[in-house]
Parts: sequence; C-alpha cells; structure tokens
Amino acid sequence: MKKIISTDNAPSAIGTYSQAVLINHFLYVSGQIALDPKDMQMVEGIDNQIKMVFKNIKKILNEADMDFSDVIKLTILLDNLDNFEKVNEIMSELFEKPYPARAAFEVSKLPKNSSIEIETIAYKGSGK
Repeated sequence: MKKIISTDNAPSAIGTYSQAVLINHFLYVSGQIALDPKDMQMVEGIDNQIKMVFKNIKKILNEADMDFSDVIKLTILLDNLDNFEKVNEIMSELFEKPYPARAAFEVSKLPKNSSIEIETIAYKGSGK
C-alpha cells in the first residue's frame, strides 16, 4: 500500500510531487533543495545549503519513523562538482558505516538556483 509522507518541518512541494512516498518499507524522498521550510527561501553558501538539504531529508525521514541509518541510496546533484568534497565532509558527520550507496552528478542548473539537490531512498524492514 502506498502512503504519502509529508511534514511542515521540511519545504513544501514546489511542483506536482509529494515530499516522499512510502511503499513496502521503502521510502522514496523527492529531491530536496536548500529551502528553509520556515520561509521557503534559499539559504546562502554551499556549506549551509548542504546542511539544509540534509536537515530537510532528516525531517522527512523522521516523519516516516526513520533516520539516516535507514538510508540505502542517495543521488546527489551539484551545480559544481568541486563541492563534492564538502558533501563528503558533512555526510561523515551525519552517517555511520555502513554508508549508503551513492551517485553524484554535476548539472547545469537546479530548481530555485540551489547549488545542491539530493534524492533519497530509505528502507525500514518490519523487524526494526
């Protein structure tokens, strides 16, 4: 059964999508950009943007009774791949081994001119 996951603690959808969809213990989180959910404005600076994206992902995971330990796959989109090392630094503060699978791409432009967007897949089996 498909369940829509939504929280006011993360940015509301800016298009025709849900924040996340839960199906068969898998949570598919839509790409999150660096919007502050309080005012729906983009935060400034790449470090702040990376941290805000992960904060928004965490809030959506929490709404589904999950956390970063349940994340199995991240897809990271950056407007400049030179910022990938900063992503690694911040991820090392948030994730523990075993780390999730991950892909990263440089793209020409992201919604609202964000420097980063992250799509997330998490899994929480019935035994957890």
